[in-house]
Amino acid sequence: MKTLGLSPGLLRAALGGVACLLALLVYFYGLDSQQIPKNGDEYPYSHITRLTAASGKLLPLQSTLDQMRNTKPPLLFWQGILATDWGQEWTLWRLRYPSVIYTLLTALLVALLGRKVSGRIETGLLAALTYLAFFSTYRFGRPFITDPALVFWLLLPFFTLLYWRPASFASKLMVPTLIGLQLGVGLLYKSFALALPICLALAAWYLQERGYRWLDFLRRDSWKIVMVGVMSLLLFALWFVLDPDPAAVWREFVVGENVGKFDAKQTSYLVKLLWGSSSIWSLVLATLANGGLLIFPLAGLFWPAFRDRRQMPQAQRLLWLCVLAFFVVFSLPSQRSGRYLLTVMPMVALLLVLDWEKISRKLFVTTLACCGLLVGATLYLSLRLQTQFGAVLLYPWHHWLLLIVLIVLVLVGIRSPAYTRPLSVAAALLVNLLFASFMTPLDGPLGNYPAATLAQIKGQQVWVPCNFRAKDEGHRFILPGADLHSYQTALNLDLATLAARYPLFAVQLPLAASSPAAVLAACPDCRVLGERLEMRGRQTGQEIRAGLLGGELMPLLFKKELLISSPHAASDAARRWEADACR
Repeated sequence: MKTLGLSPGLLRAALGGVACLLALLVYFYGLDSQQIPKNGDEYPYSHITRLTAASGKLLPLQSTLDQMRNTKPPLLFWQGILATDWGQEWTLWRLRYPSVIYTLLTALLVALLGRKVSGRIETGLLAALTYLAFFSTYRFGRPFITDPALVFWLLLPFFTLLYWRPASFASKLMVPTLIGLQLGVGLLYKSFALALPICLALAAWYLQERGYRWLDFLRRDSWKIVMVGVMSLLLFALWFVLDPDPAAVWREFVVGENVGKFDAKQTSYLVKLLWGSSSIWSLVLATLANGGLLIFPLAGLFWPAFRDRRQMPQAQRLLWLCVLAFFVVFSLPSQRSGRYLLTVMPMVALLLVLDWEKISRKLFVTTLACCGLLVGATLYLSLRLQTQFGAVLLYPWHHWLLLIVLIVLVLVGIRSPAYTRPLSVAAALLVNLLFASFMTPLDGPLGNYPAATLAQIKGQQVWVPCNFRAKDEGHRFILPGADLHSYQTALNLDLATLAARYPLFAVQLPLAASSPAAVLAACPDCRVLGERLEMRGRQTGQEIRAGLLGGELMPLLFKKELLISSPHAASDAARRWEADACR
């Protein structure tokens, strides 16, 4: 039978190619933007990478941040050093593109596993797209942080066992050695502590494969788990061997970064386990929230899996055991976060696709309805912002095309039961792209200083605002070539005080207070060298209501950053106001 002139095989191949191109577009689009969903860890990690690269040596790691030097093992920082050519090509794109490659490789592993487990390439492709559609993947899978590489390297041992099963389970030396090396690389991205959930999950896999014959497992497989753990920890121990100051690594990383996770912080361990934002219940909700707009189908996944557990295929049993092992281990520390379970989200995506015919269609329709609400809100905001800017063209044509495509996908998915499930995944994936497209104006001239301003301040000392540790690192991409210093916004310094302290500084102000007249009233002799728009966060409910009902969207969404030159500041400002730095 022919479809659109193509055989079914060719049509599936064409659709698969389009899906892969879509994934590439979503994950690479706007990668060099300051506005991408990210984690604040990107700032201190880029700080450590930049200073270590400037030292000309891979070890020891360098930092000027208080108690943040050996905050993570060196592989992430070495990755950043190589990607930026030892800091010579210092751009967000260079820092981030290896993260995207790792995330796409993880999606490839999911696709291959889906193909292996189900026997259908469409299942593998849908599982990979589902993983990429999770908001946690989009948020943590693109910035310069440890998660993209970590998820890949910690998924790889389970991929190795499951893809080549049963020969992989029977292997006495080659596969355990390979898994030990894979795990060791993963530990060098994050922590030695991750050997515990991995080895626990591997033990559960081998035990399941042996049909829970404990003596058989202890005699034939237990030593393999020990071998994997020892090999991975020996590989991790190379950090201590190669670092010139291993005592600092022990003090700052092992004791400070890892043992401190069990500190209940002024309350009992049991109370924190059962109540509050770090309780075990919050961990359950955070794990579901990792799915983003697919949270509703994820919530519906557990009952069918529990109901049909006795008839569940062996591969799915193994995947569920891995999820359970990670959940149990990461319930133990006092600090609990859904981010710790990012490693199992590729498996969760595969489990969702394997069982999604058992999940109520209404849950996927709910996902589509939420996508529709977000699309409608984005369309409204885009039109209102374009109206407020008047003749300035804020958004390119493809932004409006994307909105139309999403509206069509949502409507078709809701009306056509046969397409509801796959289109809910496609819509969730494209909503991530829509967010990046909506932020486009801040990636252009509106969100950046003019070239003439950047040339004027090149090589000069500039003070920039900072409200999070090392957040001023972000300004190194906004003000390339400047000698940057930071001051804490928590100091609540007014314009007059800033002008008295710093000869050249950036200040972020509400739009109503950022006019040249307002600036000159506080500092008549100052000069505004340039300005740009910055996205606002943490709006109050009153501000949101006033903005949406009154039509004043600009003050609701944006603030203005001004670059100001002051003739009043002392020449030794860098030394005099060193305590202002955001550390």
